[in-house]
Amino acid sequence: MNQIKKHPVENLGYNFIPTEFLPEGKDEFYIRFQQNPATDYRQLTKQEIAILKSNGNRSDNWSQVLVRDGIDILLIEECTFFGLVRIGRLEPYFLEFSQLRTPVGLYRSLIVSCDIGNNVAINNVRLLSHYIIEDEAILINVNEMSCTSHSKFGNGIVKDGEPEDVRIWLEICNENAGRKVIPFDGMLPGDAWLWSKYRASESLQEAFKAFTDRQFGTFRGTYGTVGKRTVIKNTHIIKDVKIGSDAYIKGANKLKNLTINSNENAKSQIGEGCEMVNGIMGAGSRAFYGVKAVRFILAPFSQLKYGARLINSYLGENATISCCEVLNTLLFPAHEQHHNNSFLCASLVMGQSNIAAGATIGSNHNSRAADGELQAGRGFWPGLCVSLKHNSKFASFTMIAKGDYPAELNIPMPFCLVSNDVHNDRLLVMPGYWFQYNMYAILRNERKFADRDRRREKAQLLEYDFLAPDTVNEMFVAQQLLCRFTGQAFYQKHQLIGGSKEYEQKGKELLESDAPVLKQLEIQATGLENSGRPVHLIKVQEGYLLYKKMIAYYGTRLLIGYLQKSNDKSIHSLGRLFAEAGSRSNWLNAGGQLIPEENINALIRDIKSRKLEQGWQQVHAFYEQQALLYPDQKLQHGLAALMETANFQPDTVTLPLLRELLLNAVDMKQWMAQSVYASKAKDYDNPFRKMVYDSTAEMEAVVGRLKDNPFINEQLKEAEAFETETRALIGLLKE
Repeated sequence: MNQIKKHPVENLGYNFIPTEFLPEGKDEFYIRFQQNPATDYRQLTKQEIAILKSNGNRSDNWSQVLVRDGIDILLIEECTFFGLVRIGRLEPYFLEFSQLRTPVGLYRSLIVSCDIGNNVAINNVRLLSHYIIEDEAILINVNEMSCTSHSKFGNGIVKDGEPEDVRIWLEICNENAGRKVIPFDGMLPGDAWLWSKYRASESLQEAFKAFTDRQFGTFRGTYGTVGKRTVIKNTHIIKDVKIGSDAYIKGANKLKNLTINSNENAKSQIGEGCEMVNGIMGAGSRAFYGVKAVRFILAPFSQLKYGARLINSYLGENATISCCEVLNTLLFPAHEQHHNNSFLCASLVMGQSNIAAGATIGSNHNSRAADGELQAGRGFWPGLCVSLKHNSKFASFTMIAKGDYPAELNIPMPFCLVSNDVHNDRLLVMPGYWFQYNMYAILRNERKFADRDRRREKAQLLEYDFLAPDTVNEMFVAQQLLCRFTGQAFYQKHQLIGGSKEYEQKGKELLESDAPVLKQLEIQATGLENSGRPVHLIKVQEGYLLYKKMIAYYGTRLLIGYLQKSNDKSIHSLGRLFAEAGSRSNWLNAGGQLIPEENINALIRDIKSRKLEQGWQQVHAFYEQQALLYPDQKLQHGLAALMETANFQPDTVTLPLLRELLLNAVDMKQWMAQSVYASKAKDYDNPFRKMVYDSTAEMEAVVGRLKDNPFINEQLKEAEAFETETRALIGLLKE
């Protein structure tokens, strides 16, 4: 039986904070008056009360309806007021937004204990309770808009008098809640990653929880807010929602326990049919057309569209999910998932990713528990109708060809293509696939993601370059594995006995030469698939050499950038620069920001030892500090990688060596630009692509002319400028 409680109507709008939770010497309005400290309200005159009554307005106590000077009382019609209501200046204007025109004033609404700003338009709001509405906001046709004294606005906190089990958690990365985190307004991808990753330390986990509780407090009595110039229309239920300025909400079904960050430079929007509960929306984020989101965080400028379902998940900055279902997942920035029939579950995807139609990333029930998960580095790209088993792990920029993959995968080689050869019952892996066959896509995506980053406040420095410390380190690992597997194949072919060191030495010798025996070897890998079938590596030498060239180009390009800024271009100073670089360090992708592992470890030690008294504020300051250090750290990593791959030491740096390295970088840049052109030219030369057009003119009218492609022309010009600048630098080098 529903428990309907009856109270005297004169109590409606009062006792918002239960007496037992009021601090000594405080009344129920003390937090409200902190939120809106304005004191320029006055009581109504008798004449104003008479006018209000004649316009069909009612109040249980007109002395509790306060107004500002300059109010036009005639602009309040057929409203009912309960509790303390404070109304700002209302003037005879109409407000216009996106072809919506509505007069300033309060019309046909029930208003309970609210603050109304200047020149606000409130029309047909059936219940508006315990909200602070700021200037020039528009509220039209809202069924219920209320706020409770224990409102949390999507933050995973517990208010005074509440049990711990009401706390909201985000169960990201794993369905068994083993990596769950507490969501909070301002949570960055790096925060979610740190919290979900380092689970072995109980003291660290308790510190993160304490950071969050301390940041928001446990007191009751915060009012909901609607920021300046925010527009809300034709919406059913809004409960315990905090809304920033310049937001636009239209036709939503239910919004409950949310923070909707928005401002004049980053306007957030929610569209028709959306139901969003227990979440936080970053500034500039959007949700449209039937979205269902529960226990979620949308980072700034991320989007949910067309019926997408996002549950127990974090969506990073500048990312889009449309139509599909995403559960228990942590997504770093620049994620794209657009198709209705894709599914992503229990995963950590580290950004710049794209999930194709029909992809099913969630077959994790390999045991009796829902304990599986998937981890994928930057640039994860499962193709059409890919089905993957959990647990699986993928290096950066892994493309997975169409297929149903029957077993768990561990692919440590970046920029590779993984294929399921069903006919021969084997797994195929092509290292360096992107470099060999689709340079256009990898360079275009790098530029596209950077151009789409609309954040003004870049709390974390996001790396979009496909050549960066994380991917370069993975290429070193891949080279070592390719040498080992190649050497092992050679030893097996010739019935020789050896170990890992012998395999790697022989494999390197073969891969760096034009040994004819390479064409006779069937190179297989171990440890890449949890099955008994063979895993074949194809185009191994091509991939190995491209890894090596890309690493050298990465380091040399950073060296060129340094030389362009430095006044001292002597061999002596450059030798000292290489010496300072030291050895190549390990790096981690912390929410899209690349940070040396040793620095992450130092942060964790500081957190565990309680040195971060300001909590998340100091963690975010750490990200900012690392962003400032990143250019120098990346340079040092690049120089260390260059010395390692080109096999020289700081004391062996000579002018001829530097000239050779710089000219090799020029050749590599030219090759990349030509590869971009060749990648796209295939679309124009392929007869099966051309067959739908009756003529070349028709094809060019539809897809554009190859020679007019702006990205290709941009790359060719960049390569030309790079060569000019680099040759000029070579001329400035001196002993």
